[in-house]
Amino acid sequence: MNNLVIRTISGIFFVIIRVGSVLLGPYAFITVFALITGFLLVEFYRLMDAHQGVRLDIWSNMIGGVLLFLGAGAFSMGIEGRLCFVPYLAYLLYLFIHELYGKKEEPIRNWAYALLGQIYIALPFSLLNLLAFLEIDGISTYRPLLVLSLFVFIWMNDTGAYIVGSRIGKRRLFERISPKKSWEGFFGGIAFSLLAGYIFSLFVPEMSLIHWLVMAIIVSIFSTWGDLSESLLKRTIGVKDSGSMIPGHGGFLDRFDSVLLACPAVIIYFEIVF
Repeated sequence: MNNLVIRTISGIFFVIIRVGSVLLGPYAFITVFALITGFLLVEFYRLMDAHQGVRLDIWSNMIGGVLLFLGAGAFSMGIEGRLCFVPYLAYLLYLFIHELYGKKEEPIRNWAYALLGQIYIALPFSLLNLLAFLEIDGISTYRPLLVLSLFVFIWMNDTGAYIVGSRIGKRRLFERISPKKSWEGFFGGIAFSLLAGYIFSLFVPEMSLIHWLVMAIIVSIFSTWGDLSESLLKRTIGVKDSGSMIPGHGGFLDRFDSVLLACPAVIIYFEIVF
């Protein structure tokens, strides 16, 4: 019971933080999600540190990923153009040069794991900025509901998958990695997301119903793959949770794993369509 109370309170708190930061405006959104990016990277690099002889400079790699997020945010807002990414390029130079003087046993693995964190976490989260300032019909403005819809689709997909899967789930979706997921739950998650897509189409008419429904399907599919990818990562290194920074919920990666594949997939769709 105590764990349930803690889980509920912390869950509500983080939902308020996420939703509030998106709705308060672009600067609040960029500030809060830059911090979340930093927490995700610290957690990831702590998991990877010492794995297979790897020795990582956790804090410099975290700062590098946050610089990428901030650069993408400034670029999306039209601030300083390509200069926004100069600090991140400086980080990449530092990453390779620093290893020359570190005299560590596995320099290639250190580079590989450091860059994996940038590609797996920093890049997808940075793309949230492009979603927030998506250009539709030649107009680029801050679109908080579009960002919010990504998280709502993920939440609805998780809810639908749990409800349907726990009641009638029999056929395993990916038993090797996640024994509890079922095909019935997977399609239940898509159904819940489609319902959310229809509701969003009523409040955001700038996008047609078909685009909302396609976005809902894309998010459901790729958020499931994102969850499975993080499960594969944890199984490989032998941990149950990615961390313990969110009371009752585990780590930040456990909460945001779905975003890491869903956001790039949505961006690809919108770049093709719009």
